[in-house]
Formats: sequence, C-alpha cells, structure tokens
Amino acid sequence: MGGSPLYSFGLIILMFVIFYFLLIRPQQKRQKQVRQMQSELKKGDKVITIGGLHGEVHAIDEATVVISTGNGTKLTYDRNAIRDVTPAVAAQQQV
Repeated sequence: MGGSPLYSFGLIILMFVIFYFLLIRPQQKRQKQVRQMQSELKKGDKVITIGGLHGEVHAIDEATVVISTGNGTKLTYDRNAIRDVTPAVAAQQQV
C-alpha cells in the first residue's frame, strides 16, 4: 500500500490530535482542579492525604498544612500532599 506522503502525514497528525484529546487534555484539567482545591484549603476542612490519612485542617501555611487526626494528634504535611477535601455531610455521616 504505497499511499501518498501527504496521506501518511495526515494520518500521523490525526493520531496526535486524538492522543491529545484522549490523554493529555483530561490530565491537564485534573491537575488544574487539584491545584485549585489545594489553594482553597481552609481551617476546618476535612481532608484526605495522598497517603490515605483522614483528618481535619488545624492550621494552614503557605506551603504546609497541620492536620488534626481523630485522637488529637497533629501532623504537618506539605500542601501538595492533600489529595481530596471530603464534603462535610459525608464526613458527619461516617462518625
């Protein structure tokens, strides 16, 4: 199948466009959402770290977050270690 070089080039461009919309763009959106969530953290938020620790934000700094666990232990984490903020309603139902 000796198609024209222009046809082959067009297929390569089409593959890159599909790759961008299926893989790269969704990942960029997710990273933007995580950065926004981490920048909007406030005292009292129920959070989950990337290591799976569940706790409440006790204090917050420019780069660090102090998380209070259920037994009163306070742990300092990097702000980037926060994976998710849990909704207050779901957190109250679990208790």
